[in-house]
Amino acid sequence: MEQTPIHPLADGAQGTLFRFATAGSVDDGKSTLVGRLLHDSKAILADQLDTVTRTSIERGFGGASGGIDFALLTDGLRAEREQGITIDVAYRYFATDRRSFILADCPGHVQYTRNMVTGATTADAVIMLIDGRKGVLEQTRRHLSVVKLLRVPHIVIAVNKIDLLDYDEAAFSSVAAAVRAVTDELALGAVHVIPVSALAGDNVVGRSANTPWYTGPSLLELLETLPGADEVDRAVEDFRLPVQLVVRPQGAVAVATDAAHAFRDYRAYAGQVASGSVRVGDAVTVTPGGASTVVTGIDFAGQDLDQAIAPQSVSLRLRDELDIARGAVIGAAGTLPAPVRDLTADLFWLDPQPLNPGARVLVKFGTSTVQALLSTVTGRLNLDTLSLETASSLDVNDIGQVTVHLAAALPVETYAENRRSGAFLVIHPQDGATLAAGIVTVAGVPA
Repeated sequence: MEQTPIHPLADGAQGTLFRFATAGSVDDGKSTLVGRLLHDSKAILADQLDTVTRTSIERGFGGASGGIDFALLTDGLRAEREQGITIDVAYRYFATDRRSFILADCPGHVQYTRNMVTGATTADAVIMLIDGRKGVLEQTRRHLSVVKLLRVPHIVIAVNKIDLLDYDEAAFSSVAAAVRAVTDELALGAVHVIPVSALAGDNVVGRSANTPWYTGPSLLELLETLPGADEVDRAVEDFRLPVQLVVRPQGAVAVATDAAHAFRDYRAYAGQVASGSVRVGDAVTVTPGGASTVVTGIDFAGQDLDQAIAPQSVSLRLRDELDIARGAVIGAAGTLPAPVRDLTADLFWLDPQPLNPGARVLVKFGTSTVQALLSTVTGRLNLDTLSLETASSLDVNDIGQVTVHLAAALPVETYAENRRSGAFLVIHPQDGATLAAGIVTVAGVPA
């Protein structure tokens, strides 16, 4: 059968940061897998392990894990421990000799899909767990649809509880075929499928002798070798820096020294590089206004840099004094799109109150927040058929297509062109609550 290859690590990629999230249906074993991954990679402190072991024994937990309930390592909220479910996104940080990781353990319940969206938005990879005994479920399809819309670069399917299937190759192959049927229908591209046992540790950190028919990498081996999204995006996405703050020191003493004069005249534009990279001497364009200038300096934590790359937070010094404020975007010369007021977007509706056409909201793109009108709802994604059906409203956790009219023109890009510039939040104008996460599918007619 087809095996998951090990991807060669790019030169110089050792020690890079890799972000990944877990997803799947309820009781598929996500928290147990995360706990096993942390435990077997020796990322758990001794006192924390002692506490978890003691709590596990008190609850009568035993079996293949040697008396440790690994889910306790991630289910940190009291309600999670009491109910035995994951509610919030639990972030964990660990490192191996090859790479540093940020891990987001996402909930599986339908009512917490919004948290799964949160965890997957910035992920380089998503590990989708499937109970080998149950196969593909509706929530599996829901999460795969979210992953598709969010354009997460790498998808790893972990067919869990392979020990309960007696390590049977035919049983694994059947589930893998069903998974690939869905991922092919969604056009998700290359998907890595690995048989694992979170409880027993098979193929989580090391390769298991219990699955001799599987010759691919373990889960951790794969995560150590996949290229990060920033590495891939820098090569294909143009430079973008949404301005968060204009740095202009105040109160300088006017003395006749070159240093004081330089301090008094210092002006820079701070923000996080959303995509691409920029060097001193590069020509850039600023919107709104469309003015062109040249980068004369890059400041980072008190140091001068020759180059800044995503996702660094830096301050740029420019050759010309321009009218630039928070919300402006600095981009590679000639690459910024014309500002638009109208767009079509896919929305992940997160609010318990339904979305009805004509809702007046705030929309946040990068550092810009503008008033907007959600003009129409054109469809809702059917998670059974994966097709867009006609709909007039969206309910909580629905994924739907809407048209948006902005009160002010913004340099909007489609999510397919730029993951960061093409994503936005929908905010309640009165209480500031997040109503939805959106991605631009079509940018409207230029204003």
